[in-house]
Amino acid sequence: MKSLRILAAVVALGLTSLTWAQSHNMEKNEAAKSQEQLAFDQLKALSGSWRGTLTLDPPSHEFDGKKAELTLRTTSMGHALMHEIHVAGRPDDPLTILYMNDGRLMLTHYCDAGNRPRMVAHVSPDGKTVEFDFLDVAGPLEYGHMHHAVFSFVDANHHSEEWTYMQPGDKPVRVHFDLERVQ
Repeated sequence: MKSLRILAAVVALGLTSLTWAQSHNMEKNEAAKSQEQLAFDQLKALSGSWRGTLTLDPPSHEFDGKKAELTLRTTSMGHALMHEIHVAGRPDDPLTILYMNDGRLMLTHYCDAGNRPRMVAHVSPDGKTVEFDFLDVAGPLEYGHMHHAVFSFVDANHHSEEWTYMQPGDKPVRVHFDLERVQ
């Protein structure tokens, strides 16, 4: 009977040590996350449906004031964030995938212009803005390409996005979305 109590105490001590070690390792892993990984986690927290109005610079009567719906969905076991935009009156839904690659936060935009630009993120020191700069592009460029994107966090139910499209002749068009969570 005494040996059973000793065995139970040893097992309990071992489980306590294991639990402490796992919890300590989780804390160390959180602290060891890069600024890019923390920004990716923050972007994944945007998963859901969003609605807002878009404005263009330079202005466009065709698009200014149009309603936009965005869907963000974490996928691939948390390794990717799918971003889909639908603008009222447009037949297309551009798709963007955000992901980590060798410690860098990246995005690939599957554009209605028929190409796939890739961009790499830079996170603001306060963590409230993630800016994606053009890296390269695959596919035709005759209609232009997406060149830059900025995500700004306001709160859990509001964020803004600004996308810069480079038209042929290197003429930028900036599209700004102020977005509110729908669900």
